[in-house]
Amino acid sequence: MTAERVVFVRAVNVGGAKLPMSELRELAEDLGATDVSTYIASGNLLCTPKGPAVAFDRALEKAIEDRYGFFREVIGRTPAQLRAALDAHPFDVVEDRFSYVYFLTGKPTAKAVRAFEGMDFGGDEAKVIGTDLHIRYRDGAGRSDLDAKTIAKALGVQGTGRNLNTVRKLIALAGD
Repeated sequence: MTAERVVFVRAVNVGGAKLPMSELRELAEDLGATDVSTYIASGNLLCTPKGPAVAFDRALEKAIEDRYGFFREVIGRTPAQLRAALDAHPFDVVEDRFSYVYFLTGKPTAKAVRAFEGMDFGGDEAKVIGTDLHIRYRDGAGRSDLDAKTIAKALGVQGTGRNLNTVRKLIALAGD
């Protein structure tokens, strides 16, 4: 199977926002997507959307909100964009599970990026490259002050992170 898109649903199956992956696949198929599959229960959808990718992302956001009553951003990338993000990772990778690509909903302003990159995250490193935020956590994401709320507030855009293990697996699953 070859999927044209990898679609990330932000912040599902944590903190009460339950979205079974079987139902995410069903929603995608209802929107006309083909080659539909998911990877682990954290909102990773692989598919070939019908029509423009951005329109599919917005329709999936609406379908999730209509069905479950909560809004979650949907952020799509091509397998080539995932590979480019992986290749652009600016930090030495000690362990894949401590290195992340945080896929953003849009490009933050240059002023926001400068301010954010000047913040002290206690040994964690972060760098924005285009619409992706690259992070290397010193002791793991769960122990860091560099969390989703901090990132969204500082950069002015939402996003969702995946460790490099997951990014590599999604590229392979997409058939790229």
